[in-house]
Amino acid sequence: MKMFIQAQNVLQQLHERTEKCSVGCPILDRCLHGGVPTKSITELVGESGSGKTQICLQLVLSAQLPPSHGGLSASSLYIFTEFPFPVRRLKQLSRSLLSSHPGVLNSDPLSRVFLRGIYSAEKFVNLLPDIEIFLTYWKSRLLPVRVIVVDSIAALFRSEFDNSRLDLRRRSSLFFKISGGLKSLAERFGLVVVVTNQVVDFMTEGDNQMRIGNLTHLYSSGRRVCPALGLSWANCVNSRMFLSRDQYGETKRRTLTLVFSPHLGQCCSEFVITGDGVFGV
Repeated sequence: MKMFIQAQNVLQQLHERTEKCSVGCPILDRCLHGGVPTKSITELVGESGSGKTQICLQLVLSAQLPPSHGGLSASSLYIFTEFPFPVRRLKQLSRSLLSSHPGVLNSDPLSRVFLRGIYSAEKFVNLLPDIEIFLTYWKSRLLPVRVIVVDSIAALFRSEFDNSRLDLRRRSSLFFKISGGLKSLAERFGLVVVVTNQVVDFMTEGDNQMRIGNLTHLYSSGRRVCPALGLSWANCVNSRMFLSRDQYGETKRRTLTLVFSPHLGQCCSEFVITGDGVFGV
């Protein structure tokens, strides 16, 4: 009878073996059961100003921390598709990281974050072999590259496609090439892969942005919204987290909510963005 094992035990073993990377806040890490997982694609979706880039910047810095502090002892590759890149904010957050972890890091955190700008989906597909070479080169280094951020995936598809059947088919093909390439790299190199996505206004009840995961409706800034790129792209990511923001008088409230994930149940946490970083409340 030992040849049979309970599915619950398999799930528990899988959860324990999956490495996680801290997002730089204990409260948000607890909500995510330890942080962002390796070997999969995690999507942050939200409107402009909801905190997507802020969390990504904090993540690539936290990745440099040793596992005892929630990190991966790793460098990061940050692929940005919208300009300019917020280098001043990254520098501000790096100073905050050094002050909150004195004596833990032995080098300037900025030296362990590699940047690459990209302008189109086709160029991103062509970049994937170069990323593989880059990861291989750094694999044996002191702090190998183990985090890739793509900020944002929606910008790559903003203006090159229309609603013709041919363009929609070409767009879906690029979705699967990009996500397939990133998933392959994530599995082979044990990477955390995070992509950001934008939202669009939800137009009609008949829209194909049907319920996916835990939430029936997504609201931000008093508007009903849905993730950009549609259902085809939703099937390309392993986990989706929705960042919403709302204004209550003088108070801004931002919330991180899990939409779907293979390894997490429902979770939700409010957070604030300060000069020192992103913090759950």
